[in-house]
Amino acid sequence: MTTQQPDLDVVTIGRVSVDLYGREIGARLEDVASFAKAVGGCPANIAIGAARLGLRSALISRVGDEAMGRFIREQLNREGVDTSGLSTDPDRLTALVLLGVRDDHRFPLIFYRSDCADAALDEHDISEALIGSARATLVTGTHFALPSPHGAQMKAIHLAKALGRRVVFDIDYRPNLWGLSGHGAGEERYRSSATVTAALQVILPFCDLIVGTEEEFHIAGGSEETVAALTAVRRLSPGAVLVLKRGPMGCVVFDADIPKDLEQGIRGPGFPVEVYNVLGAGDAFMAGFLRGWFRDEPLETCARFANACGAFAVSRLLCSSEYPTWTELSHFLSSGSPHRALRKDVALNRIHRATTRLPRAATLRFISIDHGLHDLGPRMLEKGGDPATLGRFKRLVVEAAASVGAGQPGVGVFLDGLIGRDALFHAADHPLAIVRQFPHLQPDLFGQEPSEWPVQQIVKVIANARADARTPLSQTLQEIRQIAAICRADGRELLVEALTDSHESVAALIARLASDGVLPDWWLVEPQSSKADYTVLASTAMRVDPHVRGLIVILRSLENAQSDFELALAEPLVKGFVGGRSIFGPVLDSYAATADEAQARDALVSRFRTATQAFDTALLKSGRGS
Repeated sequence: MTTQQPDLDVVTIGRVSVDLYGREIGARLEDVASFAKAVGGCPANIAIGAARLGLRSALISRVGDEAMGRFIREQLNREGVDTSGLSTDPDRLTALVLLGVRDDHRFPLIFYRSDCADAALDEHDISEALIGSARATLVTGTHFALPSPHGAQMKAIHLAKALGRRVVFDIDYRPNLWGLSGHGAGEERYRSSATVTAALQVILPFCDLIVGTEEEFHIAGGSEETVAALTAVRRLSPGAVLVLKRGPMGCVVFDADIPKDLEQGIRGPGFPVEVYNVLGAGDAFMAGFLRGWFRDEPLETCARFANACGAFAVSRLLCSSEYPTWTELSHFLSSGSPHRALRKDVALNRIHRATTRLPRAATLRFISIDHGLHDLGPRMLEKGGDPATLGRFKRLVVEAAASVGAGQPGVGVFLDGLIGRDALFHAADHPLAIVRQFPHLQPDLFGQEPSEWPVQQIVKVIANARADARTPLSQTLQEIRQIAAICRADGRELLVEALTDSHESVAALIARLASDGVLPDWWLVEPQSSKADYTVLASTAMRVDPHVRGLIVILRSLENAQSDFELALAEPLVKGFVGGRSIFGPVLDSYAATADEAQARDALVSRFRTATQAFDTALLKSGRGS
């Protein structure tokens, strides 16, 4: 056998699903009308939670060869989880789970797992190399309920022990997944069974860390008296650390003999938070404990990390997607929160969003064609064209952006959902960053509410403080605040175009909007006249929000592109540019006169490529390129 040094901290094995959470709190599952989607399943949740806390994790499981399976794989990759052990099963569907919040004690759920992909896990899915690459292998109780996954996990355990690695056991007891109750009893957490107890006790002697609730230790120990159950588990696993989860009471850790009084164990007090949804809290707890355990922290510290992560989970709706990052957890542990409902803590939510955003390229290059009919229609008429063809022209812009990007990250388009609706659909077929403009003061337009947009699209609003603005800022400010709130709630990125009459007033506008709660991910600004102007903008943006992603600069003209970009890129917070009329203007004029699509597409490619080359050259001069 190999004796390689481990590159990973933990490889988890077992269930992975798409969890669909009812958004209507207090409703029966029968009455829920809308659902939010997230990756679920105990080992998948733990792998994601661990990765968010800075651990190196991997998952061994199976997904179907369909959209839900691809979603799981893509999300795990985004989270930094190693998916080399995640197989695609061509014959089975990805598991689904429907979950709801009835009240603070009832959390109905239905497992859709009949012949699902992860239930077909077998010994061939277990790679000695992957097991050997991790400091520990984590197995989960539910996946011992079926013969094939049972064999797979036992193979992983034996490999881990032979390679000198540790074994972690999350008891993860779901009676209905052991066939002890019906499909409608997914919420049930305990039912005694000598068969289940016997199956679990085969595993206990191999374990170095065992984690479970009181009910889970009851089933593992074969007794409904907690001390007796823990004593039975200790007898079978004399060297393991046992962690007893006790909900709002926190946890108790035992690293030696089990005392008659549980309070004599190593206690980890809970955090006083509002219980919103307990589903997945145990998986967050495990991730937090592992963060300390792999860092050789005292068990008291491991318990503190675990309880805090559990507190985050019970205070939010979803499981893995709302687990804390290490930055977020550290802030909470050092500063606390004024809210029992952590989901209402603005500071924590901002850190959470900023540290879990979709990845973007280090620098961005955009072509903009989000202009409306009132902007471009008269120009087309003047050149003898038909404004009805503007939608087709916008699609040509998308094709030009895709050609220049050539599949590489960092290239994108600004589009609208009115004339540019077809272009938006076309852009989604390419690996382009998409910024979509919100149509101010037009709330009744079909499909124009940001909550209806694909979450990958960046929402753009215009804050126009110029004296000659078509719509004064005073009329759009309330709407901008509302859009910012929607973006915060839905985890969407927001870009605000800040327009003023002078360079000096842009920073003031940024500060004003921030004071009104508008904290976008990106600020779009016009080119500044000096390095000092960019420094003021950047310092203001960072002061009001240290988590801002960057400044995007508007391209004035291709003729000035090189000098403007060199000036802008001297400021590290400048992360990209967008060219609108400066790129498409002359091409639109020609297209209006000739309606020659091939010629227009070639011209758009040429002009956009010229702009991106100027930007890349300036980036190299700034020392930020490669």
